[in-house]
Amino acid sequence: MPLTETRLRALKPKDKPYKVADDRGLYIEVSPSGGRLWRFRYRIGTVEKKLSIGSYPEINLKDARQAAYEARVKVASGGDPAMEKRKQKIRSEFLSAQTFEAVAREYIDEMMVQNGRADATIIKANFFLDQLTDAIGSRPIDEIEPFEVLAPLKRLEAKGKHETAKKTRSFASRVFRYGVATTRCKGDPTTMLRGALITPKAKHYAAILEPKDLGGLLRAIQDYTGNFITRYALLIAPHVFVRPGELRHADWKEIDLEEGVWRIPEGKMKARRPHAVPLSTQVVGYLKELAEMVGTEGYVFPSARASVRPMSENTLNAAFRRMGFTKDEVTAHGLRATASTMLNESGLWNPDAIERGLAHGDSNAVRGVYHRGKHWDERVRMAQWWSDYLDTIRDGGKVIKGSFALGA
Repeated sequence: MPLTETRLRALKPKDKPYKVADDRGLYIEVSPSGGRLWRFRYRIGTVEKKLSIGSYPEINLKDARQAAYEARVKVASGGDPAMEKRKQKIRSEFLSAQTFEAVAREYIDEMMVQNGRADATIIKANFFLDQLTDAIGSRPIDEIEPFEVLAPLKRLEAKGKHETAKKTRSFASRVFRYGVATTRCKGDPTTMLRGALITPKAKHYAAILEPKDLGGLLRAIQDYTGNFITRYALLIAPHVFVRPGELRHADWKEIDLEEGVWRIPEGKMKARRPHAVPLSTQVVGYLKELAEMVGTEGYVFPSARASVRPMSENTLNAAFRRMGFTKDEVTAHGLRATASTMLNESGLWNPDAIERGLAHGDSNAVRGVYHRGKHWDERVRMAQWWSDYLDTIRDGGKVIKGSFALGA
């Protein structure tokens, strides 16, 4: 006889567990402690199996029958509801252990550290993670809702840290996409936050754009009396116009002083493409002087505290401040804008050669041999002209006035 709610409420525990059938495989099992558990009995071939549905009265008779019906449909279509439930339980337990912080740290280690990303990039990634840890670090990554990510981002905005909020959202997005790729979550909730954050105003690095002012900076560098390795980095930086991170991570094995070429591997470049820097006779001379003092092993500009680490990212800017230049007057990164502006204003060089020198080449650039790319010969001449020009204005000589016809 099928069960009723009245009969279910009247069931009493006995010394041993016992079962009371309902209909078509559904029954309830009563334990000696008084617990009442719904179960569904079915067969896969000749094997009898059981599916636990849940406890009564949390699951009432109507819901138990609906669950049994759905299980019968799965069996009829070749499924195994007990096995599916077991797999779902395992997956749920797995996902509950996959917190945002755990997946983020795995992402940093697997996709950044092991791929040779720059130390500064990894430090920044950990910084962005720190901004999110209190809010969502311990949350299972598959359960995080967009509003949970937005809350810490809005707190950053409230402090005026608009750029940090934007970059933190971008970092979170990369972690969620990694989570999707590794089956820890189903989507990236930060995609719904586009437009929810204040767009920070473009910030340009302070740069000297007048030859007279640049001459003053070069003379100050020439007279710099701080750490000698810092001095050589300052001497070389205006000539090569690479990014500060690329300069301080320079390794002697990348530099060919005889050929006059510095070949930077793709792992150290922002665009993840190898880049070659032609070295003028002045730069080669500075490097030879430095090599005589420190040798040619490891970093060209090692840290003053540990030779196995590169110079700190703040070293050059700190040196500029000690020389009396404010952050609104000059920055290490701004030397690239200085070179770009003055080389373009000279009218002597193909703008594409200048862009290539700044490592702004298009994404289809040839990745083969470093020094056989487009505009290489012109870049070699331009590098020497630029160094000669820097020497001229440093010594108070003639400066560029206006533009000239393109030519070699």
